[in-house]
Amino acid sequence: MKFHRALAVIAAMAIPTFASATEYKLDESHTYVGFEISHLGFSTTYGRFEDLKGTLSFDEAKPEASKVNVSIETDSLKTGFEKRDEHVEGPDFLNVKKYPKMTFKSTKVTVTSKNTGTLTGDLTLHGVTKPVTLDVTFNKAGPSPLKPEILVAGFNASGTIKRSDFGITTYVPAISDEVKLVISTEANAPAK
Repeated sequence: MKFHRALAVIAAMAIPTFASATEYKLDESHTYVGFEISHLGFSTTYGRFEDLKGTLSFDEAKPEASKVNVSIETDSLKTGFEKRDEHVEGPDFLNVKKYPKMTFKSTKVTVTSKNTGTLTGDLTLHGVTKPVTLDVTFNKAGPSPLKPEILVAGFNASGTIKRSDFGITTYVPAISDEVKLVISTEANAPAK
């Protein structure tokens, strides 16, 4: 019995272990972080944030071990109408002077099918941190066809938050409390 245990330990030591997660950086030029919000029930206002940085640790064979960390400059908001951007960036809504960044740090990944899952994490917005869950679709990963020396992983994600949960209550409910999030991203890493 002792011999078999010793043999198992030796065999385990002889098998090399490799960290197979790849560390990616979000590609800002191919990442879209957008939102949709109902305006008085008459129309939907669409916007996006253009200045962000982030990292992704991703192992295609074990996606539940993935980790995401993103930081977004709140004054990079664009809705297509400058005066509205200034209002939303002001004290009634994002108050970007007081809260210049929002962050998302993942806490859990749940695989729901071959290419889908949920990503739960802590979103810090307007000085408040709350858990948020996004529905995620894994598009694909592999060497870039344009630059084979770069590995690319691509995802789409969506979810909904209540802005009042983060202390942003101006004009609720006339301007919807619910904000839909729409995200598409590519993340890059050097090919090994």
